[in-house]
Parts: sequence; structure tokens; C-alpha cells
Amino acid sequence: MAAPRTVLLTGAAGGVGTLMRELLPAYGYELRLLDVAPVPDAPQALTADLSDRAALREAVAGTDAILHLAGISLEAPFEEILEANITGTYNLYEAAREAGVRRVVFASSNHAVGYTPWPRPEQGLIPIDTPRRPDTFYGLSKCFGEDLAQLYWDRHGIETVSIRIGSCFPKPFNVRMLAVWMSPEDGARLFHAALSAPDVGHTVVYGSSANTRLVWDLAPARALGYEPEDDSERFAAELVAAEGEFDAESNPDHAYLGGGFVTDPPLWANRHAR
Repeated sequence: MAAPRTVLLTGAAGGVGTLMRELLPAYGYELRLLDVAPVPDAPQALTADLSDRAALREAVAGTDAILHLAGISLEAPFEEILEANITGTYNLYEAAREAGVRRVVFASSNHAVGYTPWPRPEQGLIPIDTPRRPDTFYGLSKCFGEDLAQLYWDRHGIETVSIRIGSCFPKPFNVRMLAVWMSPEDGARLFHAALSAPDVGHTVVYGSSANTRLVWDLAPARALGYEPEDDSERFAAELVAAEGEFDAESNPDHAYLGGGFVTDPPLWANRHAR
């Protein structure tokens, strides 16, 4: 599959969306922007909610692919997650089906498997087929999105790469992130690979940089053509000095892959918990 030229970027005003607005055009993409909030410095962007089916039909018309980053990216009451992440993702896939769009890249999350225990060194990397164990309603919505993607591939032939993103920020904010961090530049590399790789059907991959402290298997992402170039280890000394070393045995925020999302109550408002 040749790299598509026109890509609908949902969630274009969000954190990852803002980074990708800057980075993805270098790969030859013309981005069409959609968000529930106005996109700064982009008067042509569509401002609409994922519940607005007419707006979604307008947004997807004439596009070659969709990079779906929109939705609530933290834990929230179930009713809010249901509307934004579950019903909203269904509405987007329906619009894609009606418009004949054949490729979606879905921003899933490591929180779809958040109750997976943090692996000990002798256990090796967490495989992509590890059982899903969502840690929150947010994580549950990502499980739904992966299943929806599978259904639309099997029933309608819409290909999807579901990327279980770790933490995509310019730099990691805590020692847990040293394992799951994805630099914005590697994020663009992975999204480009997911948009352009041939014959993906429905493929699920983990999304992070090639970190020294990596805990999950990046082989499925590499099979798409993804070649990460960054490593979080250059930030390690500063973070370890501030927090101490990662300790899955005694720190409850380190016991599971989902980190602070697994605590009770989860860290609903702390974006750095990702």
C-alpha cells in the first residue's frame, strides 16, 4: 500500500495530535484536522464532536486514511468514556465505512493491558498477545476499540493498526515512563509505518521508543517497518535522582503495567501518569 496522501487527524488539538501536526507532513501527508476544540493556528480545521455524524461524514470524505487520536485520554466517569471513546469511535468507523476509507490507525493504549504485572527481568518482554486486562473505564474503551477494529476488518475490509501507546511526550516525567516512553519523533515514525505498511488486516502493536528499560515486545511494530531511533535512558539519571529507582516490589504505582491507573482511586487527573 502506497503512503496515503490525505489523512484525517482526529484529536488534532490534543497533546499527541499537536505533535503529529508538526511532524507528519514531513512524510508527505496532507492532514485534515478535526477536534472538539478549535485547533490553534488552523482556521481550516473542523471543530466537531464525535457524536456529530454529519460532521464526521464531511471530515472523512475524500481522505485516504484516518489517524484516530480523539477521545478522553484519562480515566473519567463511565458515561463520559462511553460517549467519547466508545460511541465516538463507532461513529468514526461508520463514517469511514460509508466513505470507503480503507485504513485507520487507532490510538489504543497500554491501559488495555494495565493489570498485567510488571515483568521481572527473567520473564522477558510482554508479548502483544498477552491477555487484555484493562485497568480503568478508559482502558476498557481501548479494548472495545481494538475489537471494533477487528470487526470492521472482518466484516467490511477496513484495515486498522491499533497502537497500544505508552507515553508520548517530549520527555518522560517519571521513572515508570523510562520503560514505556515514545518520543514524538518515534511516534511519527510509527504512525507513518502504520499508515503505509501493506496488508495489515487488523494488527495490534505496542508503541514506544527503543528504550533500554523496555518491557514489551516491539517486534510486531518493527514488522510494519517501524525503526525507532530514540531511547529514554538519557533522562534516567535525573529522574532516578528525584524519585529513586523503579521498584515493582514495594511501590504500588510500579506493580502493574498501568502504573497509577491501577491505584484506587486511579490518578484520574494526572496526565503524567500515562
